Amino acid sequence: MPMEIPTDLTPELVPLSWLLGVWEGSGRLGEGEADSEHFTQRVTFSQNGLPYLKYDAESWLTDEDGTVLRPLAVETGFWALDRPLNDADGGPGLTPADIVPALRSADEVEKLRNDSGGFDITATIVHPGGIAELYYGQIKGPQIQLTTDLVMRGVNSKEYTAATRIFGLVNGDLYWRWDVAEGGNALKAHASAILKKTS
Repeated sequence: MPMEIPTDLTPELVPLSWLLGVWEGSGRLGEGEADSEHFTQRVTFSQNGLPYLKYDAESWLTDEDGTVLRPLAVETGFWALDRPLNDADGGPGLTPADIVPALRSADEVEKLRNDSGGFDITATIVHPGGIAELYYGQIKGPQIQLTTDLVMRGVNSKEYTAATRIFGLVNGDLYWRWDVAEGGNALKAHASAILKKTS
């Protein structure tokens, strides 16, 4: 399935452009063994002309037939190529950008390519319950690997110290896996799913 690149993207979003849209599907908690619980999920990647993707994910616990039992989780965040920000970028807060986009050509974006042929990326993901994750990783074609650099927890949040996430486009479907270190344990399988693009 060929990837279509929208014509209205700021150039530095082109490496992330295959994520754009709404994805829906189902997965399993933990290792995905016979007794692992089922869930369904809707993930949206969108853009507004600025040099990041907005990420929203909502999940529901289901029975093995896919019947929704109850809400499971919500996440929201921002994904972008990892690069030094300059006066052409907006922020912090409502400080306006001098020039949008800061990188205005494919050649400028190509200079960000790393030694392995991909691009370094960052993702900030926020959860209810006073938890925020800062991930660093790489996107290389239709594959993404992310590892937390920081997990921020509120004083009353559950213990959660680290995570990794991987994403890959396989025959047009988005496969992902999330490993988490929580409750004093080392990283272990937390969830995985297969999502189809619906729009």
